[in-house]
Amino acid sequence: MLSSLSIRHFTLVEHLELEIPTGFSVITGETGAGKSILLDALGLCLGDKADGAVVRHGADKAELTALFDVSRLKDACDWLAERDLSNGEECSLRRVIHKEGRSKAWINGTPVTLGELRTLGEMLIHIHGQHAPQSLLQRASHRQLIDNVGDLHALAAEVSLTHQQWQQAARALADSQANQAAQAARLELLDSHLDELQKLGLKPGEYEALEQEYDRLANFESLMQDGRAALDLLSEGESPVLRALQLAMKTLEPHRNRDDTLTNLCASLDSALIEVKESAGELRHFLEDQELDPARLQWLEGRLSEAHRLARKHKVLPAELPDLQERLQAEHSRCQEAQDVEALQAAVETTATRYQAQAQTLREQRQQVAGSLSPSIAGHLRNLGMPDTQVEFAFITLAKPAAHGLDDVELLFSANKGQAPQPLAKVVSGGELSRFALAVQVIQAQHSAVPVLVFDEVDVGISGGTAEVVGELLRSLGERAQILCITHQPQVAAKGHHHWRVEKFSTEDRTHSRIVALTRDERIREIARMSGGVTITPETLRHAESMLAG
Repeated sequence: MLSSLSIRHFTLVEHLELEIPTGFSVITGETGAGKSILLDALGLCLGDKADGAVVRHGADKAELTALFDVSRLKDACDWLAERDLSNGEECSLRRVIHKEGRSKAWINGTPVTLGELRTLGEMLIHIHGQHAPQSLLQRASHRQLIDNVGDLHALAAEVSLTHQQWQQAARALADSQANQAAQAARLELLDSHLDELQKLGLKPGEYEALEQEYDRLANFESLMQDGRAALDLLSEGESPVLRALQLAMKTLEPHRNRDDTLTNLCASLDSALIEVKESAGELRHFLEDQELDPARLQWLEGRLSEAHRLARKHKVLPAELPDLQERLQAEHSRCQEAQDVEALQAAVETTATRYQAQAQTLREQRQQVAGSLSPSIAGHLRNLGMPDTQVEFAFITLAKPAAHGLDDVELLFSANKGQAPQPLAKVVSGGELSRFALAVQVIQAQHSAVPVLVFDEVDVGISGGTAEVVGELLRSLGERAQILCITHQPQVAAKGHHHWRVEKFSTEDRTHSRIVALTRDERIREIARMSGGVTITPETLRHAESMLAG
């Protein structure tokens, strides 16, 4: 559930800390008071696109934080744990928007992308917006409605993936059949290239080692001469560094403890003496181990020369030849597979058969869900003042199988007796569409695993007894989920477990918006205002009290 929402310097809000209770909470207020601020803030916490214009005038940035209790949401907890974002039973979604337009997002204090914020947000909250009715005019939304109610998304995703694999296999077969000669020529060239590279057999990191060894043997005489000269200077010559250090140490040793500077200096000389001894010993052993091998030198020269030739041929650096060989080998394997027409044909047939089986199962399950969903929608519409409603789902077989299945799905609707159902987009009126969308949203909410549902003015276009039915529906949803609803209908507001009013007010130089939790008496006055307009009379107050009591 949504535990709290913190808003700072966002549009008209300077600072708001809102604790969100369980149950059905209604949000009311005058037009233009800023009721949508809550939804806009939530949307940004859930990954909506940001605009610097939302930053309150005079501020540098807006800060929004939504805190959720995820203790009972296994999918969300698993998602957080997989990404090392868990923070116990609580989950914080934070968004900062700067006035220049750039924004940052965090989950439990860890920076994340907006895509990650949106993915998690879909597991935590669902917002039914004002534009939901218009989406019902799109045929694709009818199929999505069935999948939502029937929990068929996993099967639909499998069908889509198999369809993609089928199409890829079919394209690979067609390409192979059309390009047999070109692929054969390419395969022959790859065989030649790989033969040369395999004969060289250069391993990753080997070129650098070969080059170093060649350089050492090619310069053997100067290396030995300079090495012996250096060893004489260190320890074995007439006046070596080692002897000078020993003499300096012997001279200063009696005075070591007479000053901190001398103490530190003697310690440094001790270290230098040890390092010189060790360096001289290592150099002596190195020189003793060196041996000029003309045959080895000649072998190295030939191997490096071949590496340089192949590198020039393929326009790469010699050290990159092992990577080149790996890439060419992968391409060789792909070409061989493309040449195997029988295997490609088998892949097409296998994926096509799997697609048909999965898509047929999806079709049958969608038809089963549609059979129970149609009367459910019609029943809600009758309660919403449309007694003669008929609702059906038409399944239209596609001429060519698609990623979403074997059929298109279309809602058919009739509001009148004796009139056969027709495509919803062709016959529904604006008022009917609003009620249809409300019925659909309520049904989807009843089948949703998301614990927080937000309704933004879903009661537009209804009033009276119909609005009371809507309020009762939302209140019943509030018994099993956390419901937030922006409404202009007093009948809906009266059914809320909790009631907030959004108020806009002005100081000397600023306009502000605030959200106030209402007491029972304040609710009565607010419902009376919503019912009777600006002038609140004793009669409207009594009517409001009776609505709240009911």
